[in-house]
Formats: sequence, C-alpha cells, structure tokens
Amino acid sequence: MVGSTHYLASSAAMAVLERGGNAFDAAVAGAFVLHVVEPHLNGPGGDLVAMFATAAEPHRPVVLMGQGPAPAGATREHFLAEGLELVPGAGALAAAVPGAVDAWLLLLRDHGTWEPADVLAFAIGYARGGHAIAKGAAAAIGTVAELFRDHWPTSGELWLPGGTAPTPGAIVRNEAWARVLERLVTAGESASTREARIDAARREWKEGFVAQAIDEFVRTPHRHSPGTDHAGVLTAADMAAFSASYEEAVTGTFRGHTIAKAGPWTQGPALLQILNILEPLDDELLDPSHPDGAHTILEAIKLAFADRDAHFGDGIDEERLTTLLSKEYAAQRRALIGETASAEVRPGLGEAPVLPPLRESYTPPTGRAEGAFGEPTMAQERAGEPHVSPTGETRGDTCHIDVVDRWGNIVSATPSGGWLQSSPVIPELGFCLGTRLQMTWLEEGLPSTLRPGARPRTTLTPTLVLRDGAAVTALGSPGGDQQDQWQLLYLLRTIVGRYTPQQAIDAPAIHSTSFHGSFWPRTWEPAGAVVEDRLGDDAIAALEARGHRVTVSGPWTQGRLSAVTRDPNTARLGAAANPRGGYGYAVGR
Repeated sequence: MVGSTHYLASSAAMAVLERGGNAFDAAVAGAFVLHVVEPHLNGPGGDLVAMFATAAEPHRPVVLMGQGPAPAGATREHFLAEGLELVPGAGALAAAVPGAVDAWLLLLRDHGTWEPADVLAFAIGYARGGHAIAKGAAAAIGTVAELFRDHWPTSGELWLPGGTAPTPGAIVRNEAWARVLERLVTAGESASTREARIDAARREWKEGFVAQAIDEFVRTPHRHSPGTDHAGVLTAADMAAFSASYEEAVTGTFRGHTIAKAGPWTQGPALLQILNILEPLDDELLDPSHPDGAHTILEAIKLAFADRDAHFGDGIDEERLTTLLSKEYAAQRRALIGETASAEVRPGLGEAPVLPPLRESYTPPTGRAEGAFGEPTMAQERAGEPHVSPTGETRGDTCHIDVVDRWGNIVSATPSGGWLQSSPVIPELGFCLGTRLQMTWLEEGLPSTLRPGARPRTTLTPTLVLRDGAAVTALGSPGGDQQDQWQLLYLLRTIVGRYTPQQAIDAPAIHSTSFHGSFWPRTWEPAGAVVEDRLGDDAIAALEARGHRVTVSGPWTQGRLSAVTRDPNTARLGAAANPRGGYGYAVGR
C-alpha cells in the first residue's frame, strides 16, 4: 500500500511493489518522483525526516536523518554583518547542507533490494519526458515570475518557458536534473556490488560535480527575501562533510499505543507532549469536532509548542527531554488549561525560560514589511495551506509519502525544502538550494540559535504508531508548524473516536497560530486559531466566546495527510490519502 501527496509518486512506488520491490525500494522511487512532480514543495537541494520499521524488527522504530546542518560559514556574526536580524526566508544564504538525496540513497543501500538505475528510472522518465505540472506548482511559478525575471534569471530559464508561467496541466521538463540522476547512476557502473554502486552515487553527489557546481554558483550575490542581495556560504567542503544517518526514535504512550517521533532537532516530541496532556481527559474533550474538545486541544497545543520554542534544538540534553515527555510534567501543564483561550506563550521548566522575540508583525531593516508587494498577511496565510510570496519565501508547505509492503516493512517520510522558489536554480543541476536555516535564530543563548554544524530545528515530523509491539500505522502531512497539529487530530480520531483512517483524514481540521512561527518572518498571533468552516457555526461561535481569535478557512483547506496501516494479526494492509489539494493518492493491492 502507498499513500502520498501526488498520484504519480504513489503510482511509481506501487509499480515497484508490484514488481517485487520492498517498501524501501518503493519509498525511494516515489520520493525521487516527488522531487520532479512537486518541485514547489520539495527538491533535491532540500532535506527529509523519515520513520521506518522493518519486517525483521517491527517493534523498533528507526529515524532516517536527512537534515543537513548549517554550513561552516553560517555564523550569526556573518548574518548580522550582512545587515540581517532574521535568517532570510528565500535565498541561498538560508541554505543548510542538502540532506535528502544522500538520505534516500542510504536507505536504499541498507534496506532496499533494487539497483539505483531501476529505482531512479521513474524520476528520470518524468524529468526528461515531461509531466503535467500541478496547479500549485504553476501558481507558485506565477507568483514569483517577476522575481525570476528581474533577479533569478536561471530560474526563469527553467520555469518560465517562453517568458511566461506554465498553466496547470502544461507539460514541463527538467533535462538538467535527468542528466544529474544519470550521472549518479553512471558513477557506480564499475562497482562490483549493489551497495558499492549506491555508495559511488553518494560520493559523486557529496564530493563530485554536484558539490562543485553548488560551491561555484552560490558565490554570486542574489536577491533574498528581505529585498537585499547576498552570497551563499555553502561550500563543497560542507557537502563532503555531511552524511545521512539513523537514530533511535523518541517514543511516548497514548491509550494503549506507542507513538514514535524523531528527536528534538525536529518539532516531533511536541506531539508526544500534547498526547500526554490530553490522555487522561474525558473522550469528549479529545474530540476535535466538539466545541469543548476543540478548545482543550488548542490549549494543549499552545503549551507544548511554547516548550518547543523555548527548549527544542540540536543537542539538548536527554535529562531535559525526559522531563518534558514525562507524565508528571504533563500533569503540571494540563493544570494550566482554563475555560478561556490563553493569549500568552507559557513554556515550562523554570521560572523564566529564554524565548525568541515575540512579534505580531515584522519590518526588516531594509523597510520591507510583511504584507508588502501584495502577499497575504500572517492571518491570511495561516487560514489553510501555507503560501508562496512574490519574493520567494514559502511558509510551511512540503510533501509526504507512506509505504507498507506485504512483508511488513513500513515507511513514513516527509521530504521538503529546495522548493523551486527557495533560491536561484543552479543551471547545470536543475535544482536550487533549501532555506531550512530560517528556523534558527540570530539571538544568542537559544537552543535553536544559528550555529555552524548544528541542525536547524525542523518542522518535518513523520509518525509511526505501534500497538502490541509492532508498527501498525505510518502517517504524516505537509504544513510546517501545522504538521503535528493535523497528525494529532488523526490520532485522536482513530484511537479515541474509532474513525477509519480515511474518515480521520477527511474530518474538519483545526490548528493554533498562537506561538512563534517557524518560517520567516517568525511572527505569531496571540490566541489565534484556524478552523475549516465544516466544523460548524455553533462550534466556531463557542470557540470565539472562549476568547479564541478564529480565522475560518474554506471547507477543504487544511493539511494533506496520508497514511498506511498494517494489522499484524491478519497482515491486512490499508492506505488513505487526502482530497485537499486534489493530487493526493492512496493505492494498493
């Protein structure tokens, strides 16, 4: 079974499964297709976080770490000297070391069975032969067309054929990326084993022509989101120094299930905190569609996300994380939930934890204000799917893929970054770099302060669910800060409400905006809540009466979850995908 945010990725992964490949072969094939067909949501210059369990060890959730660190030259002093107060939301100066390609190849080497040439053939075919561009990709290109024409000509050459943005459904190609993939395959042709061929492709990516092209290209200053020009600092040495890896998952328990997440270099443990806070409450208070439940859930989210922003980051000590995830700490936090909406940021663990700056709006030193040049304000942007602005910054969108095979191997992966609107296209490579460093701060003393060699605290956060010692569900969603909030709704509705996976995905969504945003310009909305109008007028009025600043979005606007399931007792498989956005697809046999 496969569920993903794009039907071509799901179809490619399913083709692998039908031809005898396992879940890891299928996930890698589908992921490289996502690079091609959802270029506005992820790319080769981006990153990924994945969770998986093997058929041999179904009780052991593992994290695939594909989040590159800040380059050696990415010091806060350098950014401040460039006249910046925040890491930009678009432009190569915000690039972490690309981690996605190396991570996918590592997974293929260690757990897959197919040759790299066969796995990559689907992506090469769509890049060279063309595919019908998604309406979201076409809209993103149209939004940034002026930026491409005036400041990023290499992007214009690729994405503005004939000088205009493509229309939805137009056939687009990326010959340069197809050639890169073929060169990665060719790099290992003389190797004697499948594993050695994959390692040769990884070396070519990290140490060969790809790394050299990136090093040379970013040296030229170009336009960044604040309206100023800067050169990037990513080098070939940074590329060579990074390797994707595996980590132990962080786990918590909820109503007889084990929930597995990546560590506090992601936002993932916040979901475990929310579940701890909610677990002992009456079922009605865990129902997102009930007014009292929606209020309680929103308040629990705020408390956990306040801790995220005060305490999460690469390298926080285990003792602090253990405390944050304890049932005893959850009881203290639960006691803070009142009858009315809180408009404060209230982290725990100490009387006055250090917090990043709280801003409801932001004007950079260059004078460009949020909302300038016609882009939506924060409140408008958070009223559903995150948006792309005319200056390239993208708040929170990405893609997702889940796969489970006949043997019980199961994968949940959220690849992101390297959006076509992130920074100028590197012409000989056919892709641009990501902007994950925007999730770091330039203020000193924070767990997520920008530090060379440290991973930015990413929003990417797939989930595995285990029951009776075996993985039973893989799920995830695009959505930046909303990813864990929307996955929370799925878990509550399936575990407590007994919804089917598809019913849980289809049900009305809500999320909070009452915390530091992870994307430039890092603003927040006190007591902010966004709800799909299908929640109903009575529930919306009840939330407003409790003091929530409610923004009502369209009926099918929040989140694009997908999930796959496996019953270890019967080996029965399932899959579900999201109708929102029109491209999600679940398939199986």
